[in-house]
Amino acid sequence: MALGYVRPARPSDAGEIARLQLATWRAAYRRILPRHVLDNLDEAYLARRWSAAVQEPPSGAHRVLVAVEQAEQSYLVGFAASGPADAEALAPGEPPESLAEGVAAVTDLLVEPRWGRRGHGSRLLAAMVDHWREDGFTRAVAWAFDADAATRGFLTSTGWEPDGAGRALDVDDMLVPQVRLHVGVPAEPAAS
Repeated sequence: MALGYVRPARPSDAGEIARLQLATWRAAYRRILPRHVLDNLDEAYLARRWSAAVQEPPSGAHRVLVAVEQAEQSYLVGFAASGPADAEALAPGEPPESLAEGVAAVTDLLVEPRWGRRGHGSRLLAAMVDHWREDGFTRAVAWAFDADAATRGFLTSTGWEPDGAGRALDVDDMLVPQVRLHVGVPAEPAAS
């Protein structure tokens, strides 16, 4: 019987997070992003970035979590990163005050496709919500590729909705549309 759980990322996880990111992007985004862009992503560079995110977060509200599947041995199978909304969470031309204090931004939420449909994404999202509550966030936002039906479907199935904001990322002279989704952070569940 396989068990899954979520824990804070450790510095030693950075390389595996980078590998998961590349594997997931190359599988999930192969029809969304140019192939040569995906082929040329540098795993060592990504690992250094994740190492910095885990060891030197900009604030205590910035978090990197990992999903682990445990059977005969443990496997990192997904990860999530979030923090206070900043300029990266804004739509083009959107004033900074439109995402005031109290808004968390998801920067990454990925589960390697071969480990999908085992509850890892839901566990990652639930753990992020718990941390957002602790940190006083009342709302969260996340950008998703317009053509990424899996991510959009997962988020909308858990109560997220498009908030009307959109943007297009310039990926090697190709504009790739994104939509922003949002959700209210539910209050602490009542003790029974």
